[in-house]
Amino acid sequence: MAVEGRSGAGKTVLAERIAAEAGCPLLHMDDLYPGWEGLEAAVPLVRAWILEPLARGEDPRWRRHDWARGAPGAWEHTPVQDLLVIEGCGSGARQLRPFTSVLAWVHASDGVRAARLDAREDAADYAPYRSLWARQEEGFYAGHRPREHADLVVGNP
Repeated sequence: MAVEGRSGAGKTVLAERIAAEAGCPLLHMDDLYPGWEGLEAAVPLVRAWILEPLARGEDPRWRRHDWARGAPGAWEHTPVQDLLVIEGCGSGARQLRPFTSVLAWVHASDGVRAARLDAREDAADYAPYRSLWARQEEGFYAGHRPREHADLVVGNP
């Protein structure tokens, strides 16, 4: 399952609830982006490291991005039984949809999203990159159109 939507929409909270209820692992795109300009670059990594192995009946082995060093970090292994939830901007990319059983789009108004982003624990770290990330989201969503392909749209005002 992919839980997609813009920054501050509430994807993480929803995905955490789904994973907890289902008793399944949850992967965050934040751990996979190769830096602040890496939204689009994370898509082939998710496909190669996570989804293609699952399609072959193997567990994902993926490399966590080390945000403090700004470089690739440790390799991780995520055992998966029946369900895996992947949450974050980019999880609904067109190249990933053939591997996804359910695509959920989480929507919140711009004002609500901005307030949530301001209230985040890491807001000060994120602030210098906020407009850069928003531009990447705009381009990504224009090209991939995940909301139009979503099986479920969740309003999160």
